[in-house]
Amino acid sequence: MIDLYYWPTPNGHKITLFLEEAALDYELRPIDIGKGAQFAPEFLAISPNNKIPAIVDHAPADGEAPISVFESGAILLYLANKTRQFLPVDVREHTRVNEWLFWQVGGLGPMTGQYGHFNVYAPEAVPYAIERYTREVQRLLGVLDKQLNGRAFITGEDYTIADMACYPWINPYIKAPLDLEPFANLRRWHAAIAARPATVRAYAHAATVNPQAGKPLSEEERRILFGQGAPR
Repeated sequence: MIDLYYWPTPNGHKITLFLEEAALDYELRPIDIGKGAQFAPEFLAISPNNKIPAIVDHAPADGEAPISVFESGAILLYLANKTRQFLPVDVREHTRVNEWLFWQVGGLGPMTGQYGHFNVYAPEAVPYAIERYTREVQRLLGVLDKQLNGRAFITGEDYTIADMACYPWINPYIKAPLDLEPFANLRRWHAAIAARPATVRAYAHAATVNPQAGKPLSEEERRILFGQGAPR
């Protein structure tokens, strides 16, 4: 029913988390971003920003032609609306989930990504950037920890797309671990999601799709991944 254009990155994991939780039929379409597959014309036709993830739904609710969706937040919203799962109907609860979904899309993800870039991938250390993004990520983790105080999940007792969006961005860089010790609520929440069977299934795709994960990047992979364009 759904084609998922995917690579095992935090944003890619967001969508496998949803698809596994909702028990939807889907097929992985690996996009090797280290080799420049994101610049292929057929992928750009559905994801013009040349980023994963993207989906094509071959059975949209209107019964018409397939629908393609790019951007992870938009995909989560599309799937939640399609299935009527993991997004409350009540207007106030619905609004809270949207707030935290966009908090992740606009803050937690980009800031943690920059933290990872300057701590793991940058060709030389830039102390100002390392300090700047470390401080900001720690601040954001504190915001999330406070929100989780007294709540099982980010917006209450129910697991939602806000949780699916945030979970993959908590400490995603093995070579640059974050200090989570001050954030007891966050650690409890993160462990609970990690233990869900759907989470285990979602993350199992990583080793199959990219057995080279964790190995040093080649110069060509660095050039492609960090804004220099398609393979030569």
